[in-house]
Amino acid sequence: MMSHFTGKQLQSLQSQLITEKQDIEHRLKQNEHYGLGDSMRFQTGELSPIDNHPGDLATEMYDREKDISLLEHDEFQLERIDSALHAIQEGHYGICAVCQQPIDYERMEAVPYTKYCKKHQPETVVSENRPVEEEFLAPAFGRTSLDERDDQNGFDGEDAWQIVESWGSSNSPAMAEGRDIDSYDVMAIEATDEIEGCVEAYESFVATDIYGHDVSIVRNRQYRQYLENREGDNLLEPDSSSDDLY
Repeated sequence: MMSHFTGKQLQSLQSQLITEKQDIEHRLKQNEHYGLGDSMRFQTGELSPIDNHPGDLATEMYDREKDISLLEHDEFQLERIDSALHAIQEGHYGICAVCQQPIDYERMEAVPYTKYCKKHQPETVVSENRPVEEEFLAPAFGRTSLDERDDQNGFDGEDAWQIVESWGSSNSPAMAEGRDIDSYDVMAIEATDEIEGCVEAYESFVATDIYGHDVSIVRNRQYRQYLENREGDNLLEPDSSSDDLY
């Protein structure tokens, strides 16, 4: 197939492609593929990337995300350049892959590795490649959260965070997990759902003496919710004062 470019134009475009390919390969070799051959722990010198505060490694995580994007861009660029050089050898360089019409020299000079004319240039696809360290971000608390597993009920990463969070944080109601926040006391993660030291709600308000006798009721928030939801017996203690709870 006869090229629609002159010999001088084709030589100039080929030289441009080779120069850009050499520049990319040299850059990747010099920066060791943007340092992605090493783990984040090795790069930062941290014994563990999991700290008490998720912002401690935020900058490092952002840089790693950026490096992945840059590396992916360079690798994709090399593929397109190699494809363009192969097209020159085969004699079909500068032909649109969609309409099969010659691409203007001015466009090829600006983007010498393109396979498309201006009209049929596809939209850019956003990559979904992410750093492996982000696996700890979804679901919340990453691999240390055991709430969704039926075979686990032990102390996990979420419980550890709840203890730390109980001492206070810089969060505001706008940053809380729930959306119906009317008090800073219920901002903590699952603050209204979990009962510390208990499995069932009634364990938090049914009490006995040291010998297991003389059952009594502690009228706390869980007790009031238990009655309001009409769970179990409607009347747990035989005194008139319990009527005030309805």
